[in-house]
Amino acid sequence: MAHCAVLTNDLQYDLVNKNEERRAAVAAFTPGMQRFLAEMRTLGVPVVHLQLINLDDDPHAERYDGWLPATKGSDGARIVQEFLAAEDVVVEKNKDSGFFETELHDRLQELGVDTVIITGMQTQICVQTTAADAFFRGYNVIVPPDAVVSARPEDQARALEWLGSYCATIITTSELAAAIAQDSLPTFSVVPIP
Repeated sequence: MAHCAVLTNDLQYDLVNKNEERRAAVAAFTPGMQRFLAEMRTLGVPVVHLQLINLDDDPHAERYDGWLPATKGSDGARIVQEFLAAEDVVVEKNKDSGFFETELHDRLQELGVDTVIITGMQTQICVQTTAADAFFRGYNVIVPPDAVVSARPEDQARALEWLGSYCATIITTSELAAAIAQDSLPTFSVVPIP
């Protein structure tokens, strides 16, 4: 069986509810993502939620009209309940990438993971930076286009194109579930530029 894990990015109340564009995009994404996560758990694939915790003294942390969202211990920092199961792992991060100064790599190594399935929000920021950092660390990276979400479709399309050309295999959740069940996960290979 493949040694893979699903990583979700920023599926947290404050971040999802930032504006109407995000709320609408996540509402449309939620039913499919719930089905995908349930299927991964049934297949024995661990789910790791990357939880952004903004630090008060971080001058680069995005503020919403003057207040800092997703702070430690706040209700808004919690993972959205629809995506969370008791057996899931939560790893805190303070920057966009789930690997930057976190325990994620160590946790994945403890689980014997060599392939990461990167999902969540937003495709062009946290998904993209986490995917690149995973690739730099030697992980096989898969990004299902129907398990990532961005407020603007054009941002998602641009990010998926970059990911697919640089560091990640782009396959749908149904293709991915079939590959896991058959123990035949694809591995990324760089397509030569003509």
